[in-house]
Amino acid sequence: MALNISRRLLTRQLWRSSSRTAGLAPTLNVHQRRAQSTNTKPVTQPVPQDIMKDPSKADIDASRLYFEQNTSPKELLPAHELKFGHTFTDHMLSIPWTQKEGWGTPRIHPYEPLILDPSASVLHYCQTIFEGMKAYRDENGKVTLFRPDMNMKRMARSAGRVALPTFDGDELLKLIKKLVATDAHWIPQEKGYSLYIRPTLIGVQTMLGVSPPNKALLFVICSPVGPYYRGGFKPVKLLATTEYVRAVPGGTGGYKLGANYAPCLVPQGEANKAGYDQNLWLLGEEHYLTEVGTMNLFVVLKKADGTTELVTPPLEDVILPGVTRDSVLSLAQDHASGKLKLPGLPDKLTVSERHIKMKEVKDAAEEGRLLEVFGCGTAAIVSAVKAIGYKGEDINIPVGDEGMGPLTKAFLGEIVKRQLGEVESEWSVVVPTE
Repeated sequence: MALNISRRLLTRQLWRSSSRTAGLAPTLNVHQRRAQSTNTKPVTQPVPQDIMKDPSKADIDASRLYFEQNTSPKELLPAHELKFGHTFTDHMLSIPWTQKEGWGTPRIHPYEPLILDPSASVLHYCQTIFEGMKAYRDENGKVTLFRPDMNMKRMARSAGRVALPTFDGDELLKLIKKLVATDAHWIPQEKGYSLYIRPTLIGVQTMLGVSPPNKALLFVICSPVGPYYRGGFKPVKLLATTEYVRAVPGGTGGYKLGANYAPCLVPQGEANKAGYDQNLWLLGEEHYLTEVGTMNLFVVLKKADGTTELVTPPLEDVILPGVTRDSVLSLAQDHASGKLKLPGLPDKLTVSERHIKMKEVKDAAEEGRLLEVFGCGTAAIVSAVKAIGYKGEDINIPVGDEGMGPLTKAFLGEIVKRQLGEVESEWSVVVPTE
């Protein structure tokens, strides 16, 4: 009991402290927030100073690539046997970094184990960041990446937060395209399948002591994966977690760090034992909604005037800036402005990045105004929510006969079309494979 009380008190102190210095943002829609961005002081933290960047040191240079062919390729598994993250392609990309020389020679070489000294800093102080992205194959065999520039920018930003070396994202992307092209035959032809790409950067300094590393290693591995929902789309149940906090203002929730994930395993296990699929992460005494498991969150509400509001919490360095989140927001904004019309979305749609409390969600459900809740991320694209467990009761959410509401379905369909190149879009980046 004492431990639980201490944890709650710490959360309250952190929230109150951040609220005094930053303040909760008022309820503004996306256009209002962006219009005021030049006139108001931002509530987000400053971008971390890149203490590892030295213009005199070598940056990543794709033209220096050294290629080593795997002479013992693996046998391809049938698509229906693929499990997420269990099978890996024949090659990987590795790029070493030292404080003295900067980035070394990039190598695409046979997939192999890493050799690390037991004192490597990543093993003791979790100096590790990563990204998750996918390559897709269309019906004509064309291979594409979905908005990879956003992954590169986010990865470099995450590196700066934990004193790992940053890099030229354009050059790294060139190398990732080479890796994907090399192992393109691993991308299943079947619809719904893709090649999951995992860029990772770790500190490998061989010394005990908390300090920026003098050595690092960036590597990229690839894994062919199937549909997230193999048996068809299934809505999930969430447990609104009041016992644990995933991220706090001033922390690292807005960065894709390995250290952010292990602390979620115990709450996830407790949610599963209670009959729920994922955690709904809350923040502060008012129980503000933040994220769903490892996904971004959207809530669809019916307003008093009968119009529809799509709500997602503002990032404010507490929430990870997801690529799929940004895609949903962009599509919704284009629809609301008339630039694009998506079937299934109401003509009168308000798009808001604002704080939303559990009380508002509960009240909306009781009044019949809670229309949809869904999470979004690279793995599932979107994940509809059918219930939220909160303070011993379930808040039920309409999902319809298809297991998802009309907005969830519309965003899923449009994003998939762009991922597969079925709709012409600058988000779809072709990977040359010849």
